[in-house]
Amino acid sequence: MSFEILVPSLPESVSDATLVAWHKQAGEWVNEGDNLADLETDKVILEVPAPKSGTLVELVVQDGETVVGGQLLAKLDAQQAKPAPANEKAEEAILSPSVRKLVAEKDLDPQAIAGSGKHGRILKSDVLGFLNEQQQDAPPAPAPAAETHSPLSATAIASLRPEQRVPMTRLRAKVAERLLQAQQNAAMLTTFNEVNLKAVIDLRNQYKDRFETKHNIKLGFMSFFVKASIEALKRFPAINASIDGSDIIYHGYYDIGIAVTTPRGLIVPILRDADQLDFAGIEKGIHDFGNKARNGSISVEDLSGGTFTITNGGIFGSMLSTPILNPPQCAILGMHAIKDRPVVENGEIVIRPIMYLALSYDHRLVDGKEAVQFLGIIKECLEAPAHLLLNI
Repeated sequence: MSFEILVPSLPESVSDATLVAWHKQAGEWVNEGDNLADLETDKVILEVPAPKSGTLVELVVQDGETVVGGQLLAKLDAQQAKPAPANEKAEEAILSPSVRKLVAEKDLDPQAIAGSGKHGRILKSDVLGFLNEQQQDAPPAPAPAAETHSPLSATAIASLRPEQRVPMTRLRAKVAERLLQAQQNAAMLTTFNEVNLKAVIDLRNQYKDRFETKHNIKLGFMSFFVKASIEALKRFPAINASIDGSDIIYHGYYDIGIAVTTPRGLIVPILRDADQLDFAGIEKGIHDFGNKARNGSISVEDLSGGTFTITNGGIFGSMLSTPILNPPQCAILGMHAIKDRPVVENGEIVIRPIMYLALSYDHRLVDGKEAVQFLGIIKECLEAPAHLLLNI
């Protein structure tokens, strides 16, 4: 029975997709549910599962082509059972173990050797005789030519400096488009501050084992920054807002985007209603997003929306940066590497774990005073985590 394999329904706001690669080829057997191909959209990778078990008869669309929902991708001949493979053991039985080893060592085709044994069985003497005939028929090796050194041609010189032109992936092209949009359409400005993370590190070290035992998830730093950001957003609602034309939209909820780097590029999954999550809920949400990003199962819904974004360049060793807005959001918080630095406390120089923070914001909506005070609130919450735990 023949089946047509179609492009699955694409998510809302996605008009087309690119066929990245076929995982099965025409003539191959596939089992029901096997991933036949990957389709790349602007945001996610979609899998094309086999509707039935059978033989893939024809690939209608090739790698790199653009497809739309419902388009024919391939044809499948559905069968109840996989055809039995040809029995190769019967052919191998003609050869004794020693003959089989000799044939393999000399890379010979047994079909080309005439067997003199019973029922045409190939003997070791047959193989040796075949090799002697090949050596006698082979033309004498030519005398080695005198070694010469000719100057390299322009083509040879160019080959020493290779270049490769490849098309952007859809995700990379979309990221480029949105970053350029942010630069062109927003009055973007960045303000900085530094935070002493000794209190957070001490608290984490004291309770991380008990936390992991109880919640089955590790206690990281990101949950502290999410909690501190929400506290600051509550005090400065303009930073949680967005601009739509000539209107300002104030969001009465806190959907926090967490920038995640994947082999395909940067994505920003959204923690919905993050203000209603405890530390364990935030850590579990971030962990789930990481798993989905690695195995390619993250959905468009996971990436849609968001009122504020946090990005952590510190995991790559970044000391300081100016993060770019994620439109239509009007602010993004940049975390950086934690480094031991000398600071003055109570008139004395001490060493403390310091992180530089960067807040990029749309100056059309957020004033400099608000941005500076916003970072001040985050600094205050992180340097005295009791603010987050006691809600004061």
